[in-house]
Amino acid sequence: MSSPFHDIVFNSSLIILIWILLSIVCPFSEDASVRKIVPLILPPEIFLTSPRKPILQDSELVHRISIAIKQRRSEPLHRVLKPYESKFRADHLVWVLMSIRNDYRLVLNFFEWACLRRDPSLEARCILAQIATASKDLKMARKLIQDFWVNPNLDVGVSFGHFVEQLIYTYKDWGSDPRVFDIFFQVLVEAGMLNEARKLFDKMLNYGLLISVESCNLFISHLSKDLDGIKVALQVFSEFPEVGVCWNTASYNIIILSLRQIGRVVEAHQLLLQMELRGCMPDVVSYSTITSGYCQVGELQKVLKLVEEMQVKGLKPNPFTYNGIILLLCKTGKVAEEERVLSEPISEGIAPDSVVYTTLIDGFCKFGDVSAAYRLFDEMQKRKISPDFITYTAVICGLCRSGKVMEADKLFHDMVCKQLEPDEVTYTALIDGYCKEGKVKEAFSLHNKMLEMGLTPNVVTYTALTDGLCKCGEVDTANELLHEMCRNGLELNIYTYNSLVNGLCKAGNIDQAVKLMKDMQV
Repeated sequence: MSSPFHDIVFNSSLIILIWILLSIVCPFSEDASVRKIVPLILPPEIFLTSPRKPILQDSELVHRISIAIKQRRSEPLHRVLKPYESKFRADHLVWVLMSIRNDYRLVLNFFEWACLRRDPSLEARCILAQIATASKDLKMARKLIQDFWVNPNLDVGVSFGHFVEQLIYTYKDWGSDPRVFDIFFQVLVEAGMLNEARKLFDKMLNYGLLISVESCNLFISHLSKDLDGIKVALQVFSEFPEVGVCWNTASYNIIILSLRQIGRVVEAHQLLLQMELRGCMPDVVSYSTITSGYCQVGELQKVLKLVEEMQVKGLKPNPFTYNGIILLLCKTGKVAEEERVLSEPISEGIAPDSVVYTTLIDGFCKFGDVSAAYRLFDEMQKRKISPDFITYTAVICGLCRSGKVMEADKLFHDMVCKQLEPDEVTYTALIDGYCKEGKVKEAFSLHNKMLEMGLTPNVVTYTALTDGLCKCGEVDTANELLHEMCRNGLELNIYTYNSLVNGLCKAGNIDQAVKLMKDMQV
């Protein structure tokens, strides 16, 4: 006849043997839908440990509380449990949860009542996160885990170890739904605890659980916020498939964007080509990110080829794609082609947005075709697209450059009436326009209005005013204005000096003009 000690040794050995066998025969599932049912291979000591049992006196209290809240569930808990408040301890919370665990609504209500009286233990918090996950209330599970990590006084290293330990310890008896570890991983990532998230990934891998691809996407996305992080993200993207992570289109798009951000557009393009070979179809975001990268480096032909490739695959370029092309055409001076490019999305039922129209309008204005800019300005309003202050500013600048200051002033007032606030660029464009027409009084009136609005005139504003004053023969006033400009910490540029030198020469102050030219050279 075997002794109890031998039975314990035998059972422990058997459990360890089963654990080893499960570790061997339960491979990682590459299918995200199958991943959820892969068993978590817990260490043997977990199976040999059970939650601490209450003593007789505690058992009676826990029993009375459990019966009371079950039988009087329609009544407020604070009333039902008032007779037990003075005797209620933290341990009682866990023991009552054991009794009511199958009634999720009651579990939440009781946990809330207990938390109002004292902070729950880490074990209790993890238990409720397990129950919430098993009850498919993932939002609550996330909140329970998040609330623990918002404490600014936590020792992250120690707390992380304790939290993982408790989450694994409570897993067997309270939920056995591996999504709880996925939620914990996401919370760590969102809290910026990326090193801890990676440690959790590796630990779960050792237990036979693969973190979902959606959570891994969140991880590489948060990594990609700076140059050093992008390097780590690229490494993770390369390593994770070796342990069973199957990247999807969203994953590739994150890495393609990261490569574009650090100027490695060709590599991003190569990754796009590799996607299909790996059974992952690129989408509009994939193509738009790369076309944007090529637009930034001026590769117009590659951009147009990619757009054509998109259309062959049945993908419609979005406004972001067309905006990049239009901006590139503006930079390269091919403004005439812009309207043709704009007509393509319209013919395909893709409505250009405010950014696309504003880019086009600004391009036409800079190349002197104000009538074309005005035509687009009217068209966007007919399409119920409201011009913003940037659109108005672009047209106002174009009109002022073309000498149509009164039209610009009319548009300025129209802008203000629509509750759009002009900025320094808007005011400066009008000030320059008035100065060029010799209307210095109107220009200074706008300058004063700028100051009233809390806007700071820049060097271009002062240069325009200086030029206007000098052309009117008010060189001394212009000189005073330049001193004010220097007091405001602005440095004179070559255009400011030229305006003043020309004014001094016209006023016959040749010596002063020569002195100013020498100052310029210094």
